[in-house]
Amino acid sequence: MEWTSIFPAHPPTTEQLLALSHWSGANNNIGFDTSLDWKSDLCGNWLRGIQQHYQRLDNLSRRLPDNSIAAFSLQMTQQWMQTFLFDPVRDKAKQAVLNQTDPDLFKQQNIDIETQYARLTEELCQQCFEDDKFSPTRAAKIFTDPLQSQLFYFRLIKMAALEYQYNSLGLTRLTAQKELLTSLLILITGTPTTDPQPYRKYDNNQPLDSFDEYLAKCQLRLEKLYQQQAFDLVYFSEHSPAAKLGCCDYSVVKDSPLHAVQLRYYPSQQKNADKNPIIYLSSPLINRADIFDLAPGKSVIEGLISKGHHVYLVDYSQAGDQDTGQGLDFFGKQIHDRYLDLIQQQHPEQKIHAMGYCMGGTLFVTYLARRAEERQAQGLAMDITKLVLMATPVLFDDAGSGHGPMRELIRTRYDKEMISLIFDGINIPPQLIEAGMHQIQPGVRYTVSHGFYERASFDGAIEDAAPFLNWLNHGTRFPARAHQEWIENIFTDNQIWQGKYCLSSSIPALDGEPVDMHALTRSGVQLMDYRGLRDPISPAGSCIASENWGVDHGGNSETTDGLNRTIEKNIGHIFVVSRKLLSEYLEHALHFYNSKG
Repeated sequence: MEWTSIFPAHPPTTEQLLALSHWSGANNNIGFDTSLDWKSDLCGNWLRGIQQHYQRLDNLSRRLPDNSIAAFSLQMTQQWMQTFLFDPVRDKAKQAVLNQTDPDLFKQQNIDIETQYARLTEELCQQCFEDDKFSPTRAAKIFTDPLQSQLFYFRLIKMAALEYQYNSLGLTRLTAQKELLTSLLILITGTPTTDPQPYRKYDNNQPLDSFDEYLAKCQLRLEKLYQQQAFDLVYFSEHSPAAKLGCCDYSVVKDSPLHAVQLRYYPSQQKNADKNPIIYLSSPLINRADIFDLAPGKSVIEGLISKGHHVYLVDYSQAGDQDTGQGLDFFGKQIHDRYLDLIQQQHPEQKIHAMGYCMGGTLFVTYLARRAEERQAQGLAMDITKLVLMATPVLFDDAGSGHGPMRELIRTRYDKEMISLIFDGINIPPQLIEAGMHQIQPGVRYTVSHGFYERASFDGAIEDAAPFLNWLNHGTRFPARAHQEWIENIFTDNQIWQGKYCLSSSIPALDGEPVDMHALTRSGVQLMDYRGLRDPISPAGSCIASENWGVDHGGNSETTDGLNRTIEKNIGHIFVVSRKLLSEYLEHALHFYNSKG
């Protein structure tokens, strides 16, 4: 049966149905290549201006006599600003952080709109589905049955209203949802759009498949999304059984919990595990540690324990009030001292190798250099001599590192006083970190959503993406003081590279002094950098620890034993979500660990 033969003589076309919201921001008619959160930016600039005006008033009042009328007037103005402007903003932000919602009210409203839009898309599918399958007969009935027609148009009008209420323009998650809606309307009406149809492949503006073949793919995609209740990516990542994180059993090491931080132990059941080196994993502060153990076939830990290595993982968990005042020295020095001592007490005869991902690697490579200094001062041989770094930046400049865009963003948008005003005492929410990341990944919320919908027609693709979506949409809070030090000391001042990054030490001569990264070389530590050419978060030019410290390799080397290695791939930042790319990485990492030296 031809797809178009089931409709009345004059059914509405897809173009006519889409005309309800032709000029909404969801269509990206202007052609932005990223999202433009213009309301958030406008209010943020306004709030920063008010805060700067408050500071000027404060400076002026300090110069005036305390008992003067002018000083009293300025103080009353400041009190008014505190009571009616800053305190409500701070209270709302605290409430949002505790409720794990976005403290940016415009962005939270966007999330609510996306949720409603997804629900209405599902309801439209219900009208033309039967037994979880698309029914051409039920679809045709939409335009012949007055009640069905009324419900259908009511939902479309409501979706159009939501599009006009949306607070962002350009390539947004709502844009991806609108594309999915368009494909549904094309399927229902059996009529194409004049613009390229969503998810259809073209060559020189000519489709590579017939219209009926395209409709069949649309039908399959929508059926699978409907069956999995996956129209709303956030809801799906929270409620789908497939979204469960982790595949490896672990226990929390006794005496390891310190504030919110804890040490996980993943035992290997392989017969030689008690003789092989233990692998110590350093995770980032800004993401859940489960990035090392997403799902079967997508787990670094699974790959390590299957090869006979016991694994220990630092889990920074969800920072609480007790973590607010803790700086990078606590998370990047004291924690590692404590946990490595616990491991060595439990396994006194086993070697320990280490692995760090992104920020976790950045903090651990500096820790390892300080540990090397300490052991040299004590006349001891270095005990941890192999470190694998995954997408780990150490150079932060405006030139070759690739961090220029982020550093410019920090210079122009980061306001230390404003961050302190709003988030002191409650830590930095993941949504704020995500907003910064989006600035260097144009339209990433759109590309993630679009890619998920597009691949949904493939068998198992929805379930396969579920754990990653869970991890991606549920970040962790960044302790306030540590966040400030990361921005100022690491990103802005480039202290690691400049030799000015300081850590504490049990040895008085080293305590509070800059870390000598060349101690890694003197101690014979071997470093392996695994970096991606398509990584905007940790650009390849910044992941150069192995080229500058540790056992020199005299050039890039993937095979020579006893030397550093630098391995560069055409990959992005979170390559572990790909079974193929993860398998390649583990092969290199295990070869490095098992090589002599």
